[in-house]
Amino acid sequence: MNYKTLTYLVCVLMFVFGFTERQTLPDGFVYVKSIIPDLDVELRYFSANNFVGDTIDGYRTNELILTKAAAQKLKLIQEELQQQNLCLRVYDGYRPQRAVNHFIRWARDLNDTLNKSQFYPDVAKRNLFKEEYIASRSGHSRGSTIDLTIICGETGEPLDMGSPYDFFGQQSWVNYEAIEEHQKKNRQLLQIVMLKHNFRNYPKEWWHFTLRWEPFPKTYFDFEVE
Repeated sequence: MNYKTLTYLVCVLMFVFGFTERQTLPDGFVYVKSIIPDLDVELRYFSANNFVGDTIDGYRTNELILTKAAAQKLKLIQEELQQQNLCLRVYDGYRPQRAVNHFIRWARDLNDTLNKSQFYPDVAKRNLFKEEYIASRSGHSRGSTIDLTIICGETGEPLDMGSPYDFFGQQSWVNYEAIEEHQKKNRQLLQIVMLKHNFRNYPKEWWHFTLRWEPFPKTYFDFEVE
């Protein structure tokens, strides 16, 4: 049994036997696995594997939430990649404003550099706002922005994109030249398939995409991920 099939079966069993209790989402939002049951979700802010080094405020479960419009487009992308024996892995979707506020507090504490060597070795923490790696508002809080990569459908291993997810530095810029050719091709594959389905990229983060014509372009939500 390959990785993709196993993931799908686990998701179906959890749904059928009611292992998860879910909140009522605002109109226009969905739990993405209700639309894409076999989607690989690894919400980094529900873990300590992130630049802060701790679970982030507002993340109470590893459940991906997006606007329905974004989730429906994501389903098309997943289906297209599966034709190449590839899948998506999502690191973040809807992000409560309280999580953004947590990032702001962390960024202002210049003495907390626990994960600097892993996530921002070449950027002074005091410059994270200036260089636009941390902001007071995030498109994620509007529900149609997503952080993701591509994984092998057989092994679940992510394709090599030339830098880790959430790495603050030029290596993460989409057009960064000092990476290997296969890494450039992997980035290009992700860019092409996302753009084809109306997701535009943030040039400083190869993993970050926002749905064009998003349904809540000026609304920043703060309900928890639970």
